[in-house]
Amino acid sequence: MSVLNITLGYFIAIVAISACTRALVAWQWPKWSFLAEFIAAFSLAASRLEVQTISEVGQWAVGLGPEVTLTLLFLTITVHAVIMQGVSGNPSVTVMRFLQKDGEAVAVLLSLASQLAGAQLALLLAGWYWAMELTDMHMLKNLMAAECSTSLRVPLIQGATAEAVSALIFHLAHLSLEHRSQLLQIPSLTLLLTFLYYAGSNYTSAYVNPSLASALTFTCPGHTFLEYVLVYWLGPLIGMTLALLLYTGNIPALFTKNLLYSKKTRFRLPKGRMLTKKMLRCS
Repeated sequence: MSVLNITLGYFIAIVAISACTRALVAWQWPKWSFLAEFIAAFSLAASRLEVQTISEVGQWAVGLGPEVTLTLLFLTITVHAVIMQGVSGNPSVTVMRFLQKDGEAVAVLLSLASQLAGAQLALLLAGWYWAMELTDMHMLKNLMAAECSTSLRVPLIQGATAEAVSALIFHLAHLSLEHRSQLLQIPSLTLLLTFLYYAGSNYTSAYVNPSLASALTFTCPGHTFLEYVLVYWLGPLIGMTLALLLYTGNIPALFTKNLLYSKKTRFRLPKGRMLTKKMLRCS
């Protein structure tokens, strides 16, 4: 059985399990949003772990090149966005909603804990899946699971900056498209995330998602847990905060006054246009 068939079956199983459990939670416990965040984080991390496997060993194990990785990454993010509408599985998005005063502190903490737990469950499932050694690629991944390649390939300051800039770009786009049609929002953000991953592959892989990064690279040797936290948790949170500040001019949970923009300067008409309007009214 070919590697792609096995991988496709894995993706379909993850999507089916996630979609069914998401529907069950929405039906039985609609107010327990943290359960939906758990499922979203699990689904995203489980899929991305397989994409990471192809990226790390697919090319020299079974001849799967970078174009396969990028294609599968795009499809994975697209499907995840479609079946998980309304939830993100991303702690930085959850914190941003809290800073926008769109959520209570207890609910936010539950969502954050659920997202981290969901990503760790995905890591356990992937380890069990690799241990089955269904293909040569998965056999090699299982053998080198304890010695995986870290995604952090640059010094800490440079890595945190790369994650912060990537998060800034992503969250500015997310805020700009938030109230647009899903037909525009999903492919646009998916393309952006795929591009950020490609551009940041030699730096941090631009995960812009703390729970996802904790599953994909925190277990890899080369850096301490604190160093990973500084890059993959603090970096995206800084980028998200800057994006919110630049987009709205304010952080509602922290300030009551707009720090960057004022209504007077934002909507004031030029003097020439004001004079023209007055003349038209008089006539």
